[in-house]
Amino acid sequence: MANTKDMTIGSPAKLIASFALPLMLGNVFQQMYTMVDTMVVGQGVGVEALASLGAADWLNWMVLSIIMGFTQGFSLLCAQNFGASNLRELRRSAAHSLTLCVAIALLFTILGQCLIRPVLKLLDTPDNVMGGAITYLTIVFAFIPAITAYNFCAAILRSMGDGKTPLYAMITAAIVNVVLDLFFVMVLHWGIAGAAIATGIAQVCSFLFCLRIMRKMPQLYMSREDFPPEAALFRKLLKLASPMAFQNLVISVGGLVVQSVVNSFGFIFMAGYTATNKLYGLLEIAATSFGFSMATYTGQNLGAGRIDRIKKGMNKGLIMAIFTALGISLIMIFLGRMIVGLFISGTPEEVAQVTNISYTYLLFMAAGLPILYMLYMYRSALQGMGDTVVPMLSGIVELIMRIGIVLTLPAILEEYGIYLAEEAAWIGATVLLGIMYYVRVGKLNRSAGDLPQNPSE
Repeated sequence: MANTKDMTIGSPAKLIASFALPLMLGNVFQQMYTMVDTMVVGQGVGVEALASLGAADWLNWMVLSIIMGFTQGFSLLCAQNFGASNLRELRRSAAHSLTLCVAIALLFTILGQCLIRPVLKLLDTPDNVMGGAITYLTIVFAFIPAITAYNFCAAILRSMGDGKTPLYAMITAAIVNVVLDLFFVMVLHWGIAGAAIATGIAQVCSFLFCLRIMRKMPQLYMSREDFPPEAALFRKLLKLASPMAFQNLVISVGGLVVQSVVNSFGFIFMAGYTATNKLYGLLEIAATSFGFSMATYTGQNLGAGRIDRIKKGMNKGLIMAIFTALGISLIMIFLGRMIVGLFISGTPEEVAQVTNISYTYLLFMAAGLPILYMLYMYRSALQGMGDTVVPMLSGIVELIMRIGIVLTLPAILEEYGIYLAEEAAWIGATVLLGIMYYVRVGKLNRSAGDLPQNPSE
């Protein structure tokens, strides 16, 4: 039986932390996908292959993050129905979400394959890394149905307070990915293709693990009555999810522009930039985990009418998130050079150049990490309250800040202009999200009134 959790009662701080912890561990193993790919390819194939993975990064993230935006958006309605103890509507929401996910998976499998070569050419990808990037993306995009299926299952489970099943799924998948990476790349010498195949098979394993648990959950016993299409419910789900998908699309477009500027600095700089970008997932692991926790917590308490608990949870969550960010920043400052070295091989001169580029970029990222964690907390709370429009607008702010900086400052500050673009995007989005969160909570209080607070909570 899955470990669902009612987040409308009990200590907000303990609930958020206990829900976020398994997600953090799960994200650690999820990041092993890309990190192991990068380490094995960087060490076993070379710097050019590492640059090829970097060239593929943003297009890969664009397609996958749009899919994740849809699945996360669909789960918001499930969280609200679960918080309101309306299991009938929970099942109907899940069934209609599943129908939409099937259509999305088919669409993006085809669209992804069509985009690969034109987008890489548009980004002026160097010829010596183009072939490897095309190979990697072609294989990874072939597994989009499995990726969509896993993200759908994980999002539904999290909406019901079950953060442990996605954790166990990621542990299983990470082990599969590591073993297959080493076998395909180091033993069979399949290179970049081997890394991509290993990642795809691991995604299939993570989906099957979640599916096995979901089939045992009586709350999700969907019958034929839950599937007949209802236009109003489809519209409601798409109204929640589309802004989140569009938000990720907009952020990705900004990333693609950054990647085009990075490409102009040559494959050595691309390799160093890629090594740090592969650590980006580790830097934000706790941020995304706190974010998922906050979205579920907020959605359930909104469904239960507990606006007072939303405010308390955010205050506690912000403190935990900021201190976590500071701890990760210190680790990266002191150990970052050693960590990025795990991704790099080549001649001594190449290794020294790539390591210096990567570590410098990592220092910039570490300095702005508390801002990124605040961004996730505010954005997730708004999404949990059903407001996905403001988070979408924050993505547009990120786009403007990121593109504005990366297209102007490198002419003055060279590569440092690229490093600053990410922090500028975080700051702009966080300011907007923070303001709108407090406006939104104020409106909820005025419409519903503060409920009596229970001192025991």
